[in-house]
Amino acid sequence: MSNVNGKVVLITGASSGIGEATARLLAAKGATVVLGARRLDRLEKLVASITDTGGVAACRALDVTSREDTQAFVDFAEQRFGRVDVIINNAGVMPLSRLDALKIEEWDRMIDVNIRGVLHGIAAGLPLMQRQRSGQFINIASIGAYAVSPTAAVYCATKYAVRAISEGLRQEVGGDIRVTLVSPGVTESELAESISDEGARAAMNDFRRIAIPAEAIARAITYAVEQPADVDVSELVVRPTASPY
Repeated sequence: MSNVNGKVVLITGASSGIGEATARLLAAKGATVVLGARRLDRLEKLVASITDTGGVAACRALDVTSREDTQAFVDFAEQRFGRVDVIINNAGVMPLSRLDALKIEEWDRMIDVNIRGVLHGIAAGLPLMQRQRSGQFINIASIGAYAVSPTAAVYCATKYAVRAISEGLRQEVGGDIRVTLVSPGVTESELAESISDEGARAAMNDFRRIAIPAEAIARAITYAVEQPADVDVSELVVRPTASPY
């Protein structure tokens, strides 16, 4: 029997891309998936699709920039299913632009979703996992957590932060709680749709010609989840074979 079977797994940013693919794969392996995102209509369709094929799923509208909303999401999962085994902090945005474009509101949005969203997930789930004496955080970063490129300074900064937060959390919790950082390379998703800067959008569209499917990242996440409790897969970088970065 898979070590995924029966686990209660929470996924933020679950309405599309990596979040959706991960929800489908984990549910197929027997996990109970609790899905959060702003687009409730998409979540409800995903839950229906999973349950129609014999899986167990539930959803709740979620804005990860709200600490209260994130806490309510975790509380909803615990109240409905009795525990929380894994929290996948996946929600993210990527409106790339040069710094001299001064798209300050977009910088703030990236900081709020990509950094605060992860911290809110940790804050909501950590006390519960400590009481359970078990659990796992899987934080989704990017290859941008390892190298910076033009137009991506702020985005990369947020992903460097996720990398640092994940490593700090891993060192602090020890023993009972596992922490995994998954850093995707170019992956099929809706992230590029948030780019308002025309030059950055064109460059990203060209860059994404070698993108791997979201299912590739879902398999990496599943690998980390299915390890036995005494094995912590700390970091995974998953990118297209043809990618030079």
